[in-house]
Amino acid sequence: MTEDHRLNATFAALADPTRRAILARLASGEVAVNELAQPFDISLPAVSKHLKVLEGAGLISRGRDAQRRPCRLEAAALKDAVDWLERYRKLWDERLDGLGVYLRDLQRKEKRNVRRKK
Repeated sequence: MTEDHRLNATFAALADPTRRAILARLASGEVAVNELAQPFDISLPAVSKHLKVLEGAGLISRGRDAQRRPCRLEAAALKDAVDWLERYRKLWDERLDGLGVYLRDLQRKEKRNVRRKK
């Protein structure tokens, strides 16, 4: 899977609030599918579809333990998305810092102009 494909799959998976809630729940540890489904007002097959999307994006893994089907968060899969976002965070921090400097300069000039007019 290419980096672009992984990023697309990750962001598509994270776009859904139910899937984000599932990931938040799994951040606390391994949970069986039936337990994951309990807080949601959706069917077990619908939860399974969400899990397939998360698994396809590499964000979770599913196991089999007798009758129990445990799911676990694969946090390392989020690293590519975090790295991608970090590049843009740095860019916007730099731009906002530059805007702050520009605005301070404008305020200083405005204060000087007001003093001169008095």
